[in-house]
Amino acid sequence: MAGLGAPEPGSGPGPGPVPATRVELTVSCRQLLDKDTFSKSDPLCVLYTQRPGCRQWREFVLDYFFEEKQNLRFDLYDVDSKSPDLSKHDFLGQAFCTLGEIVGSAGSRLEKPLTMGTVTTHARGRRPAPAVSNGGIPGKKCGTIILLAEELGNCRDVATLQFCANKLDKKDFFGKSDPFMVFYRSNEDGTFTICHKTEVVRNTLNPVWQAFAIPVRALCNGDHDRAIKVEVYDWDPRRQVSRGGCHDFIGEFTTSYRELARGQSQFNVYEVVNPRKKMKKKKYLNSGTVTLLSFAVESEHTFLDYIRGGTQINFTVAIDFTASNGNPSQSTSLHYLSPYQLNAYAMALTAVGEIIQDYDSDKMFPALGFGAKIPPDGRVSHEFPLNGDAANPACSGIAGVLEAYHRSLRSVQLYGPTNFAPVVNHVARSAAEVLDGSQYFVLLIITDGVISDMAQTKEAIVNAAKLPMSIIIVGVGQAEFDAMVELDGDDIRISSRGKVAERDIVQFVPFRDYVEGGSSAGLSMARLARDVLAEIPDQLISYMKARGIKPQPATPSPDPPVPPQP
Repeated sequence: MAGLGAPEPGSGPGPGPVPATRVELTVSCRQLLDKDTFSKSDPLCVLYTQRPGCRQWREFVLDYFFEEKQNLRFDLYDVDSKSPDLSKHDFLGQAFCTLGEIVGSAGSRLEKPLTMGTVTTHARGRRPAPAVSNGGIPGKKCGTIILLAEELGNCRDVATLQFCANKLDKKDFFGKSDPFMVFYRSNEDGTFTICHKTEVVRNTLNPVWQAFAIPVRALCNGDHDRAIKVEVYDWDPRRQVSRGGCHDFIGEFTTSYRELARGQSQFNVYEVVNPRKKMKKKKYLNSGTVTLLSFAVESEHTFLDYIRGGTQINFTVAIDFTASNGNPSQSTSLHYLSPYQLNAYAMALTAVGEIIQDYDSDKMFPALGFGAKIPPDGRVSHEFPLNGDAANPACSGIAGVLEAYHRSLRSVQLYGPTNFAPVVNHVARSAAEVLDGSQYFVLLIITDGVISDMAQTKEAIVNAAKLPMSIIIVGVGQAEFDAMVELDGDDIRISSRGKVAERDIVQFVPFRDYVEGGSSAGLSMARLARDVLAEIPDQLISYMKARGIKPQPATPSPDPPVPPQP
């Protein structure tokens, strides 16, 4: 994955992820109820989100996160006075959707029927829902709302920078330093989040680092005056062996995007200062200097460009049916079907699937199992369809996948071993048939154990890295998942038979990290989905760029004809 590898020095990551982009929602309506006796209604739209909300008329600007389920609610009112109390106005209807539903629709345009809603309470109090308080009939259809999402233009900018340093402090006893830099974006609460790490330049006090490209939103989140902190370190090989190790701190400096945008100049030569040395030594000046050699910014195609152009994300799930999961009829089993709550497999599947399904128009998801003896002959299979149909293993919606999973638990015998290669190759065969950018494939593997076919799986992943495909692995249970970390490839790109993977396409997370700490199950699963899906947009773009595939122009469906007014 796009992990930052070695350093975790200084300030830790900040509290929230940077959005993939920002989108503007345009709202229009058709055939609204007419609540005024002598004139037409004066409609007002109120948007409720599950993030810090805002209320604006007509156009709404929202941060967009592919990896999160962003629920939206639109309430329509006929304004009858200047009162800010919505209960004083006539309620015209409401609609619910997710931001992903809008973005994932053809041309990022979604039509939803307006209804009078159900019995709930207002978001800002305990008052009855509009449908009840204003005399509406729950469930009554009352027009159509049309939602159009457009990406803001300044979210496309990508900056390319190159730096060098001069006369850095010598940190190694038998040689010169091995310097690298870590860039941090400042957050609104004063914390810092790592946004880039350079490569290590070995055995020099005057390094020249390679040029690197970074989205402007990742560097400063669109605020050109926001502080950017840069720390310079001497790489310590002991850090690679022991997590308790630490790279040697050389010094730091701060800048901003606006300063960097000046390019190579006297304003972009920075003194690298070690605060501790500065406090201890009166004659201390600096620990060297860092100079910006070049700066360029250009607009690139974004994830939403491809989605608006019709790229579909095809989701496949593969579930581990090996005996190490335990007898499904016993409550200690990872496959136990409790009448009160979902097991770990179902929770992980639901968390990821509910988000990805918004980007698949037919909502048909292939579902596979591996590591079980299957009927009728009891042979061991590592690639069997959960719905029993080898010719078409697709299930209707996430609910259909869960139903097929439950049915399989009652018909197969858990066995072994834990082989990944067959399901990876299964999805890779489908991806190899569609290389034009119209489809991108995501495989979710949920497993409890140590992988048995490591060599074959590494070869399958290396081959899949050339295809429009990403792999998510969620490890459930208490097993050691060291092999999964190797497949993830954050620190070292995976290789097989001397061939290195063209792209990093695997993300692994242990499920247990999301069920501890006291947070509610819902919040934990949202965090799981966020962590495993956050890199999918960049992985999709990396495939498209490597193949020179440009997004197709968006082809939104035409507006329906407006019926004549009586």
